[in-house]
Amino acid sequence: MGKGVQGWVVDISKWDPSPNDFCSALSLLPQRQRSFVTRFVRMEDRKQALVSRLLQYALVHEVLGIPFDEITINRTLDGKPYLENDNANFPILISMYTIMETVLEFIQNFSSYFSSLEWDNIVNAGSCDGILAEFYRYWCLKEAYVKAIGSGLAYGLDKVEFHHTRWTNISVKINGEDTREWSFWLFELGKGHWASIARGHPRSATESYRKTLKGSEYNLEEYHKGLHLPNVDFVSRTVEELISVLHGEAYNIPGDKRNT
Repeated sequence: MGKGVQGWVVDISKWDPSPNDFCSALSLLPQRQRSFVTRFVRMEDRKQALVSRLLQYALVHEVLGIPFDEITINRTLDGKPYLENDNANFPILISMYTIMETVLEFIQNFSSYFSSLEWDNIVNAGSCDGILAEFYRYWCLKEAYVKAIGSGLAYGLDKVEFHHTRWTNISVKINGEDTREWSFWLFELGKGHWASIARGHPRSATESYRKTLKGSEYNLEEYHKGLHLPNVDFVSRTVEELISVLHGEAYNIPGDKRNT
């Protein structure tokens, strides 16, 4: 199924690069990836786009041992990143919300993405902090699911309903039907941030994503082996560490193929 599971988390809130430092970090990416960063107008959006791509390249290089100039990361028609010639799956979740209104006003913007059961659980979670925590847990699970299948948030998320026992033994109903092909885990990263891992059968993926995989059909033993891979703790990485990984590799490439 896969070569293992790795979870990296990068906090960019304290990264305040000078224009020269930002351009230096951007230059580490292949030319075609840089345009996806510079298309944004706001600096905060550019930072998120840059770090998400640095994270992808650094993770692939360090975990899979692929030389930097041989890493080719493309995207499906639905925007899901995938590694060419490998079944590596590395969804990048970036969740940053600036709340300029009351908590209830804020979450109301997302009400259409939740089932009635989920919404009731959210709004009745008690304090403002409790409501936000409940909202983020559900949202994190939904994001993990749509990224795992290669879809986008336009997917009918209100039809993807999560059930749990105090946020363990998490299961999902899709269009009102129980499915046992998926497993989910939630991790609290601190400071009100959450991460989720979603694992399911590749045949659940969108058509555009399935086409990128070496295979989408596995026997029962292979499927359960992948479904029950051990989880690992998320490892905190700084932006400077990502740059260091790629900076050392990029400047040791004979002929530097990054701009191809």
